[in-house]
Amino acid sequence: MDKTGKWENIFPAVCIPLNDDYTVNEFEFRAYLQWLVKHELIDGIVTNGHTGEISSFRPFERAQITKIAAEEVGHKVHIISGVSAESTIETIEHALEAQNAGADGILLMPPHTWLRFGMKQEAVIRFFEDVAAAIDIGIIIHLYPSTTKAFYKVETILELAKIPNVKALKMGTRDMALYERDLRILKAEAPELTILTCHDEFIVSTMYPYPGVDGALIGFGCAIPELITDAWRSCKKDDFSKARLYQDKIFYVSQAIYGIGEPSADAHARMKEVLKQRGLFSSALMRLPVLPLSQEEKDKVAKALVNSGTEKVNLV
Repeated sequence: MDKTGKWENIFPAVCIPLNDDYTVNEFEFRAYLQWLVKHELIDGIVTNGHTGEISSFRPFERAQITKIAAEEVGHKVHIISGVSAESTIETIEHALEAQNAGADGILLMPPHTWLRFGMKQEAVIRFFEDVAAAIDIGIIIHLYPSTTKAFYKVETILELAKIPNVKALKMGTRDMALYERDLRILKAEAPELTILTCHDEFIVSTMYPYPGVDGALIGFGCAIPELITDAWRSCKKDDFSKARLYQDKIFYVSQAIYGIGEPSADAHARMKEVLKQRGLFSSALMRLPVLPLSQEEKDKVAKALVNSGTEKVNLV
């Protein structure tokens, strides 16, 4: 794969299959990755995202997961690893571990202290500059919802876009009026920055606003990639009627996983249940403290898959 071009199209943030002892099921993970990248318009794989349970894996395990992905499909797609830490020093350590594991880039999350206490916007810029200077790979900005204290204003993103190895923005505004306004500003003033929507729970709606995003970085793409890529293909062709058909199919699964809320730990457990019921994982096990799903939740997933017309894969 030519990795010198723009980072665009669909970047699924992957779930991780686990053995009964909570270790990574490497055999199933490798087979799953190979299945995912067979879908046209999937141009990247994201490990260690929230969907990938980043907070439950230790640093050496995050590097191991990224290394497996790079070995298995890194010659076919971009490999991006989520990085989350509280200090710049630790963030750089994790970013270098991802780089050494074979990642083409990192998805740089804000320190979680910012979620509670907020931060100075100049601290955000310094944070990205310091991390960028320490690594030789690209960076995707992880934009948290506008309702959080860790949200980056559009003026801040425009400054971040000036950093040479900042390649893309995972845009998770979750306020449609603000989303469209900022999207227009970014497209006009930072045209080289790739914009990837990450609104799993209303994905097709956020693919369409003028002047348009460049793709999507979403957990949902790891569970029903054929529907997400078909919807994106329709949007790229400006075939609104066909996009609405895929939106309808996606809606059933979206409701079973997210309801009307944004992604959460339990939502990711339901995502993994989709993968199990589709025959992609042999187990939907999550690391504690996330608890197993109730039978009612499993039944909702099963009904959603039937209503969406999504077929079983039977990979395991």
